[in-house]
Amino acid sequence: MTSTLENQNTDDNLSTSSGRQLKIACDRELLLQAFQAVASVVPTRSPKPVLQNVKLEIAGEQAILSATDSEVGIRYFVAGVDVQSPGMVLLPVSRFGSILRESTDATLHLEADPQGTTIRGERSQFRLAAGEPGEFPEVAMFEEQNYHEIPSLLFRELIRRTVFATDNESSRYALGGVKLEFEESQLTAVGTDGRRLAKMTGPVSTVGQSIDASQMTIVPTRAMHLIERAIAPAEGDVQVALKGNEFLVHTAQATISARLLEGRFPDWKKVFPAAGNEVKLDLAVGATFAAVRQAAIVTSEESRGVDFTFADGMLVLSGRAAEVGQARVELPISYSGEKLMVTLDPRFVMDFLKVLEADKTFRLEVKDSESAAVCRTEDGYGYVIMPLARDR
Repeated sequence: MTSTLENQNTDDNLSTSSGRQLKIACDRELLLQAFQAVASVVPTRSPKPVLQNVKLEIAGEQAILSATDSEVGIRYFVAGVDVQSPGMVLLPVSRFGSILRESTDATLHLEADPQGTTIRGERSQFRLAAGEPGEFPEVAMFEEQNYHEIPSLLFRELIRRTVFATDNESSRYALGGVKLEFEESQLTAVGTDGRRLAKMTGPVSTVGQSIDASQMTIVPTRAMHLIERAIAPAEGDVQVALKGNEFLVHTAQATISARLLEGRFPDWKKVFPAAGNEVKLDLAVGATFAAVRQAAIVTSEESRGVDFTFADGMLVLSGRAAEVGQARVELPISYSGEKLMVTLDPRFVMDFLKVLEADKTFRLEVKDSESAAVCRTEDGYGYVIMPLARDR
């Protein structure tokens, strides 16, 4: 299904250089919200000055804002616009954004011609220099016949629970993004930086043909953050597709395109330890988070690990740094086995706990001090943390 926002061919009737003057009245607050969402894509520096603008297109009764940095692009539908004359205009992101933020008017009037753009409020008026809309790169529309549909809340969770584990500094692997693996009825998202790995799986539906499972689909971290912000929590299904080397996401409000990362990605299935003699404990998210935060207070960059010691009926978290001090925090648990200790980076543990609801529980699986710790939830979320050496 293709959105009505993308159904119209706007190329023939949008150019202000044809002599037709763009003229609209708009709700300032709604335009500001849309402009801020789109402006996050605009590069702060670019060898192409045209990219430091947002393009406003008016076709029929529709208003669409577009921005791109050549790697990530977004088309965003703007509500609350009264179209008096269609057209197209480039809006300098810094100046126009400041006008929207600083204005106190509920309604703004925009008029644009080849010489410039006038923005009028009740007691204010601004005139901005004109750019050439025809020089602005095309931002991909969603016109795909083969795509997957994902519930919006699920897709937001898939992103939120994996994107924090990515690594933009890696040169060996393409770790600066989230790897997506599609099947007919399932999507798995994976993020890793080589020291920890986050994985979440959820159901999807397929329209047409499924995305080829052998396709290396690694979506850049920055694009994933943008996608998460663009998806409204109350939205229905989100549509996703591949178009060449671009990943497309379509919502009722926006279409986002992102160039896929190229390179190798670790075999994440081998990272999860095989079932063995590990200890399995169900822990409360809120209480565990509080205990880890306390134990981490006295750690340092040089001595950043926290010892997790499992003893009879108690989990003891110990942090220490020579130049700072030490901490010991006790957390009652239902454990009656042999004493077991593993040293973990508290930042990695807290990153996992932060994306869960405090009143929920999770399962922690620990085998020994040299094996990875595995955290799982009942809704398809898994998280692996490699242990730190005890002589850190």
